[in-house]
Amino acid sequence: MKKPIQLIAAVLLLAVRLTAAEYPAPVEGDFVLQGFKFRSGESLAELRIHYRTIGTLRRDASGQATNAVLITHGTTGSGAQFLAQTFAPELFGPGQPLDATKYFIVLPDAIGHGKSGKPSDGLKAKFPRYGYRDMVEAQYRLLTEGLGVNRARLVMGTSMGGMHTWVWAEEHPDFMDALLPMASLPTQISGRNRVWRRMAIDAIRGDPEWRGGEYQQQPQSLRTGAQMLYLMSSNPGLRQTEAPTLAQADTALDAFVANYLKTGDANDYLYALEASRDYDPGPGLEKITAPLLAINFADDLINPPELGILEREIKRVRRGRAVTIPASDKTRGHGSHTVAALWKDELVRLLAETKK
Repeated sequence: MKKPIQLIAAVLLLAVRLTAAEYPAPVEGDFVLQGFKFRSGESLAELRIHYRTIGTLRRDASGQATNAVLITHGTTGSGAQFLAQTFAPELFGPGQPLDATKYFIVLPDAIGHGKSGKPSDGLKAKFPRYGYRDMVEAQYRLLTEGLGVNRARLVMGTSMGGMHTWVWAEEHPDFMDALLPMASLPTQISGRNRVWRRMAIDAIRGDPEWRGGEYQQQPQSLRTGAQMLYLMSSNPGLRQTEAPTLAQADTALDAFVANYLKTGDANDYLYALEASRDYDPGPGLEKITAPLLAINFADDLINPPELGILEREIKRVRRGRAVTIPASDKTRGHGSHTVAALWKDELVRLLAETKK
């Protein structure tokens, strides 16, 4: 018989194993798009799109997919970010809103991000200029041609992925049962959102070390880009709590930048920011036919509710609804989109309302 301390250790080990296995293991893969044509007029003979899937695709008697969920990530991120403890266990675990034993979850890396085709793979500044609509088209082809998904139960995304969701709603209005754009606005990039992006873009393009994208070492201006991400991604209260003195603020910023520079690339960053140039779902909001729930956050510096844009524009979406999550000690500004506990009840409601 085990001694009490051994029994406790065994129970703790079992708990850890259960936590790690609370949803099916992600399966990674690459799908190569042949002859991909960008809206800029450029093309690539082969464009690699990396992805992760969790769960098993199911179909009805007619062969239509019934349980596919597409989740798209933010600027400079990747599908891997959705495996974080604040997201995956809250959504993909047993009994959770997107229980991966019931749903087939697809987490792609967008063009220019993660392990998908991007400038830093070798083409550098010769990589085609891509926009959000190119990114959505690649996602669509991944689902339909690569994974055999002919209908989505849900299309959702965070930040840039939220904007992609608005594009999905207009480009492929009959493809999904429901839409969930988060931390985004259904309008052209403008105001402060454009300004911070332009500051980072100009810092890189105006840096002699950038050398037109043909640098051998990362230009120092990438530090400015990383600093802008740090500035905009959280809320002032949280930053003050984390760094209540001058020295602590400098240390926190330096640590973030140092970590980003380990893997960041100036061309990848530049392209990712410039990709938003073709984003403007405003003129086509009446085209959206699927039920849509837009979730934003009261302490989001990138999409602040005082602009009133979401509240005004959602009225043009036939089956649209908008929710703004109040600021609290649990919200994280723009980054609140990856803290699923804050908003998953709204996801449950959307799925219930659109259940067939």
